[in-house]
Amino acid sequence: MKENSVFYEIQRFRQWWLWLIMIIVIGFIIYNYIENRQYFYMGEIIGSFAVSILIFILFFIIKLETKIDELGIRVRLFPFHLQFKYFPWKTIQKAYIREYSPIGEYGGWGYRMGLFGKGKAYNISGNLGLQIVFKDGKKLLIGTQKSEEMKKFLSAINKA
Repeated sequence: MKENSVFYEIQRFRQWWLWLIMIIVIGFIIYNYIENRQYFYMGEIIGSFAVSILIFILFFIIKLETKIDELGIRVRLFPFHLQFKYFPWKTIQKAYIREYSPIGEYGGWGYRMGLFGKGKAYNISGNLGLQIVFKDGKKLLIGTQKSEEMKKFLSAINKA
């Protein structure tokens, strides 16, 4: 394997149903303003509209970045992590691709704490991820949309 070989993936929240929910919420706030403004203070309407827009923007800029190379695995959930979290290979017992249930095992998407010893998870969408088991017994799952490419890259690193 070449020294410069790196697996790199960026994922973003781009599920149509998520954006539909946000648009409906913002539409409901605008409707309430137009139809029921006499029942609300202007500050309440502006506040709820501003919070909704901020959440909309946050979901738009969130991205999950994964980098894998000969030295280890790096992951960052921007804007919550400005720097990559680095996990060197010497701390990892095993790493493999597996199918998982985002809601059943981790309670949803994003940066999650797993239930019943599942460990932590970084996921944006889908149900495939890189399961990492550390030598100290802790676990981390990183969601991926490029599971086949990641699997090939991991096996190439293991052969090197």
